Amino acid sequence: MSIFQSIRRDFSTITWVLMPVAIAINIVIGQIVSLLKLPVYVDSIGTVLVAVIAGPWAGALTGILSNTIWGMTIDANALPWFPVAMVIGFVAGLLANAGLFKTWWKVIISGLIIAVAAALTSSVIQVLLGGITASGSSLFTAFLLQTGQGLVESVLATNFLFEPIDKVATVLLAYAIIKGLSARYLARFPRAENVVST
Repeated sequence: MSIFQSIRRDFSTITWVLMPVAIAINIVIGQIVSLLKLPVYVDSIGTVLVAVIAGPWAGALTGILSNTIWGMTIDANALPWFPVAMVIGFVAGLLANAGLFKTWWKVIISGLIIAVAAALTSSVIQVLLGGITASGSSLFTAFLLQTGQGLVESVLATNFLFEPIDKVATVLLAYAIIKGLSARYLARFPRAENVVST
């Protein structure tokens, strides 16, 4: 299957219907977590949901739109992180296509892989932003900086500590939502085979 065919497959009518719901889930949960200054994000549940049952391209676009809309309407701090949201959606979709969303333990493995991709992407952005962001995990980064650690080391340590917790929780929540959907409803999505247990 060519890239064009893969992209076209992801964006069925039912995918376009699901994406605004997923974006709303991301923004609402992300805003609550941001206001509470929690050290996790869980603002990608909708992105992962779309990526798993609609495909990586749809997941990537959901991530981009989530952070762009969130950043332009509610919290400007969300805008610079759209590349991270895009990577999360794309990687989650690829992992789902590879069969890693069919059982809970494979979902945990997926969460860890997504965490590495997200940590690397977000670390670059965080360093460019000076290391301290609106996230609750920045308190740990600030602590490391105060102990004499360098900016890059502090950011990487923070991200590799908190991202696995966040992404495993995110993918498990998305998986739980998917498992709660009827087989008949799931069958309407382009990548329904990604969640059928073998």
